[in-house]
Amino acid sequence: MILKRFDTYIIKKFLGTYFLSIILIISIAVVFDISEKLDNFYENEAPLRAIIFDYYVNFIPYYANLFSPLFTFIAVIFFTSKMADNSEIIATFASGISFHRMMVPYLISASIIASMTYILGGYVIPPANKIRLDFQEEYVRKKKKDFVAKLQIKVSQNEILYVDYFDHTENTGHRVSLDQFNGKTLVSRITGHRLIYDTTNVWKITRYTHREFDGLYENISQGDTMVKEINIIPADLLVFPNMHEQMNNRKLSAYIERQKERGVGNIKNFEIEYEKRFSFPFAAFILTIIGVSLSSKKVKGGMGINLGIGLLLSIVYILFGEISSTFTINGSLPPMVAVWLPNIVFSLIAVYIYKKAPK
Repeated sequence: MILKRFDTYIIKKFLGTYFLSIILIISIAVVFDISEKLDNFYENEAPLRAIIFDYYVNFIPYYANLFSPLFTFIAVIFFTSKMADNSEIIATFASGISFHRMMVPYLISASIIASMTYILGGYVIPPANKIRLDFQEEYVRKKKKDFVAKLQIKVSQNEILYVDYFDHTENTGHRVSLDQFNGKTLVSRITGHRLIYDTTNVWKITRYTHREFDGLYENISQGDTMVKEINIIPADLLVFPNMHEQMNNRKLSAYIERQKERGVGNIKNFEIEYEKRFSFPFAAFILTIIGVSLSSKKVKGGMGINLGIGLLLSIVYILFGEISSTFTINGSLPPMVAVWLPNIVFSLIAVYIYKKAPK
């Protein structure tokens, strides 16, 4: 389809207002964040270059993408209400353009925003998050968790590893046990003083005792060091806050599958993050349809009412997503259902409002 002057006018208005709202709101957010963290920067002697390039250069795209649905809704409500207030919508309909045809440039703009949201959220922001969060841990919070205690993990179909304490900074575990089963029968147990990471899937167990069970008989061997191939890497043993935000889509998917195979239960945040990266872009289409349907009619009192309704609905959408995600973490809802539920509910609202709008 060849874009007409009307289409390019709407697209320029939409995207221009969208990026302008991002610049204005994120600028305010940066000012507030600086005022909040200034004492931390000074006390921990954070370099100015690191503050700008490691933190704020990565802070801006993260929060711009996080609140992209809000910016989309504000942009649509603002400039469409202004067009309606200036009687441009009435002139558009008078020229023979239907409401459904008027939606085309809006949906093209929404597809551009959705594509940007997907690419940023899945591939650009995760590595940037690592730099930003590392800066926060070094110069702001200084609470990064680098150990795990009382760990139990399935490392293969028949093997379970127990680690009393694992230090991620040294890639070393203390007081370990590796049990091998044949069905439900324990056939081998290796206990050791320390578990030391060597190379990929290769570990050293020091001061070990190896027990092999054969019915009523037991064969015991001991030694200083045993080199053992165990199908894990140190990253599999430590889950720290915001870890899921630092993986791109490919790494996040592989991590989830690997942890599921090992029977690890604390991966709900990872599954929610993965589903959000696919559901979030659809918000651009849903909120665009709702925004146009609400604000295309000229109302008494100007655009203030439309802006108020738009802000309320966008906030409800964001809160709905957070609440449903909480139910997933508590074990009540599957991650896919919880993440997609706001889109499903607001899609029904969008269809209802869209059908009523031309009337």
